[in-house]
Amino acid sequence: MVNKSDSSLPSGLQRIAIAFRIAGWLSFWTQLVLAVVSAVILLSASLSRDTGPNVQQSPGTGFGIVLAVSGLVTLGLGIYIAFRYTRISNRLLSANTTNRPRKADTIQILRLGLIVNLVGMLLTILGAQAIAGTLLLRSFALPQTGLGAAIYNPQQLIRPLDILVVQANTNTVAAHFAGLVASLFLLARINKN
Repeated sequence: MVNKSDSSLPSGLQRIAIAFRIAGWLSFWTQLVLAVVSAVILLSASLSRDTGPNVQQSPGTGFGIVLAVSGLVTLGLGIYIAFRYTRISNRLLSANTTNRPRKADTIQILRLGLIVNLVGMLLTILGAQAIAGTLLLRSFALPQTGLGAAIYNPQQLIRPLDILVVQANTNTVAAHFAGLVASLFLLARINKN
């Protein structure tokens, strides 16, 4: 918790430390929850894919899932950086001034958080585009009959799990967005003081 009794710390430093603690924990838990949900969905989608010898796999889906998993791995780094923000908060509140991080080092960590979340968001968006494009092509390939759907190739069906993969990508983008917001907020707080 914040050392409320320590009046030797400048009030600006205390406000920045509180901002790092709150933004760090909010970003950490938001990213963690969304990452776990996305990981479970992507894992179940990967395990349920038909991999028989006569099954045609669309190349867009496989590439999209690889990019989605890459976005999740990058999100893991973003989660670590968000946790690191909470540790910076503790160091900022240290009574020993040699334990406090320098402003330049703190800004460097915030920039790293921005870069990690931007790269992760890019990877995830590219994965979502590949998967959504593949699903769109599958929907165009379905026969359009007025008497009902006569499916000639079951691989052309869009399964509910396919839509969940798109949702997993959306969750991952949202998690990266939460990391970006936290990093930008903290960067603004540091530059304000």
